[in-house]
Amino acid sequence: MKAKSFADMACSIAGALEAIGDRWSLLIVRDLSIGLSRYDELQTSTGMPPTTLADRLRHLESTGLVEKRRYSQRPPRHEYVLTAEGRDLWVVTMALAQWGDRWDASGRGAPPVDFIDRGSGHPIRLACVDAQTGEPVAIDQVRLRPGRGADDLVRWRIAQGAKRP
Repeated sequence: MKAKSFADMACSIAGALEAIGDRWSLLIVRDLSIGLSRYDELQTSTGMPPTTLADRLRHLESTGLVEKRRYSQRPPRHEYVLTAEGRDLWVVTMALAQWGDRWDASGRGAPPVDFIDRGSGHPIRLACVDAQTGEPVAIDQVRLRPGRGADDLVRWRIAQGAKRP
């Protein structure tokens, strides 16, 4: 059964999910973000069946997140790289990793990967910050308001959520 398309929803999360495709695709983005680029590397890393991997790579290409580049003429060989739009997804994969580390989603009892600043060597983490002050903002301090692209459903969703304490 084909999944319902989110293409007509006025929701940036739904649009992002539509572009990414599915959970396999996020693993491809994860691997491309860390420097893997060849089909065999992606298959080894993810354990994905070949037809699934080929399908997900085509989808990511069609949505502009991944670019296929030839690196050998004889025999013809290609690698896959993230576009600028795809590289911006690293924050999504890092956010998922941070959440998974906090709640031991891997079941390993410890984070499988540490994120380190290349220059300082210090650990890094994502945070929600005030765009003007740079100060951290807790989730209970966040308020939503309809944006320029909001439709009636978005306005309703925000209004309903605002009624809750």
